[in-house]
Amino acid sequence: MKLSKFINHLESMKDLKFVLENGTVVPKHFHVTELGLSSKHFIDCGGTVRKEEKIIFQLWYSSDTDHRLSPTKLLKIIETSKNNLLLNDLEVEVEYQESTVGKYNLDFEEGQFILKYTKTACLAEDQCLTPLKPEVKFTNIKAINSGCQGGSGCC
Repeated sequence: MKLSKFINHLESMKDLKFVLENGTVVPKHFHVTELGLSSKHFIDCGGTVRKEEKIIFQLWYSSDTDHRLSPTKLLKIIETSKNNLLLNDLEVEVEYQESTVGKYNLDFEEGQFILKYTKTACLAEDQCLTPLKPEVKFTNIKAINSGCQGGSGCC
C-alpha cells in the first residue's frame, strides 16, 4: 500500500487498529517508534543492480497500556516526516516484533490495517547465477525389483 492510500484510510478512521494476517491483534497501546525512509541498493542473484525505497513504520508496545495512538496523531507524525524526510508516495512497510522483528506489507479490510506476511523470492529466476534445483518427477523413477507394486501400500 502506498503512503497516499494509507493516509486516505487514516482520514476515515476513528480508531487505529493493526491485525496480523493470522488474526493476532497488535495491542491497542502500541506506539509508532519510527517512521522513516529505507533505501536498499543491491545486486540480485542474476547480477542485476537494483534499488528499492520504502517508507517504514515500526510498531512497538510496552507496559504503558493507557497509551493510545489516534489516526489524527499518526497523520501529524506522517506530515512532520513528509516535510523533514522529503517522503514520496512510496510503498509502506511495517516492522513489528513477534519472535523476531518481522517486515509486513499492508492491506486494509473492514476498518483495520492488515499486516501481510512478506516472503523472500529469487528476483532473477531466468538468469540466476545459482542453478535451481532440478524438478524431480516421480513418474520417471522406476522401482528396483523390490517387489513393491503401486497401490499395495508398501511404498
